[in-house]
Amino acid sequence: MAVIVTTGGGAAALAAYAATTTIPIVFVSGADPVASGLAMSLNRPGGNATGVYIFQQVLEGKRLGLLHELVPAAALIAVLLNPTNANFQTQLRGIQDAARALGQQVSILSASTERDIDVAFATVTESRAGALLVGAVLPGA
Repeated sequence: MAVIVTTGGGAAALAAYAATTTIPIVFVSGADPVASGLAMSLNRPGGNATGVYIFQQVLEGKRLGLLHELVPAAALIAVLLNPTNANFQTQLRGIQDAARALGQQVSILSASTERDIDVAFATVTESRAGALLVGAVLPGA
C-alpha cells in the first residue's frame, strides 16, 4: 500500500493533496488543516489526508500568562509577531484576549525581515518593556 508522508508543514501537505485524491496523506502542520482545506473537521478529517495539527499558535495567550507569572512586576510586555505568518491573526487575538484578562499592558511588535527585527528590538529597549514574548513560528505553517 502506498502512503505519502509530508514534512515541512501545511504547504507540503497541500501540494500532496492537490496531486492525489486516492493515496493516503499523513501530515504535520502548524496551520489549521480545516481552514486550509486539508480536512473537513479535526475529529473527522474525511478525504485522503489526516495528520497532526500543532496548536502552538493558539497557545500564545497561555504563554503570555506564564510570562506574566514569571515577571509579575513587568508593567509592559512586548510581543514580537511575524505578520506574514499564516497564524498571525490567531496569535494576535490570543495575546490581546489574554492581556485583557490579566490586566497586562502589551506592545505588539511586527517583524518579518531582519531589519524589522532590529527595529523591534530597539523599540523594546526604548519602551523599557519588562519582558519580551516571541510568538511561535513553525516552518511552513
